[in-house]
Amino acid sequence: MKQIKTLLFDFGDVFINLDKPATLKHLAQFGITKLSPEQIEKNKAYEVGKLSSQDFISYYHTNLKDNNASAEAITTAWNSILLDFPLQRLEFLKELKKKGEFQLILLSNTNELHISWIKEHVNFYEEFKSYFDAFYLSHEINLRKPNANIYEFVLDQHQLKPEEVLFIDDTKENTDAAKSLGFHVWNINPETEDVTSLFKTNQHLF
Repeated sequence: MKQIKTLLFDFGDVFINLDKPATLKHLAQFGITKLSPEQIEKNKAYEVGKLSSQDFISYYHTNLKDNNASAEAITTAWNSILLDFPLQRLEFLKELKKKGEFQLILLSNTNELHISWIKEHVNFYEEFKSYFDAFYLSHEINLRKPNANIYEFVLDQHQLKPEEVLFIDDTKENTDAAKSLGFHVWNINPETEDVTSLFKTNQHLF
């Protein structure tokens, strides 16, 4: 009997490629070389929708040593983490949807500025979104990984058993949290692995 009934995917570095150090590199031109504890908390607050994009940009503007930094420059720095979305991953997802063997859910820590950039630069974003049975973004549901309540939210929303879910995420902290709740997990390494090898890598679960 098949063990996995639901595939729960992260977005960044699973489907869309990221350059995680890029934002800090860009912020360095404004005098920020390391995020302060306060800035980290502001970023988390923005990720769960507690700050508007305008307030988030204003916060950074007032905290930069270079107060001449425009909202556009701050936004560009913030979005520099986002790279390309390889088409083979979209095709892989499309085939998964077509076969209909699994419930497909996306669960991403993200924010309004990043999603706005993706909508503008990834011309198949709406198609991508349409292949999921549910599409959860942290700033819209006011929850973020690795907090247990975000995984419990998904389980409750879809009446899922954690042992029947495979969660795919590139951040070990996130997969560790899910694993502790009984999920099967694949902590994907974006440098050496690709989501398109999902079944090959996790053969034992299927």
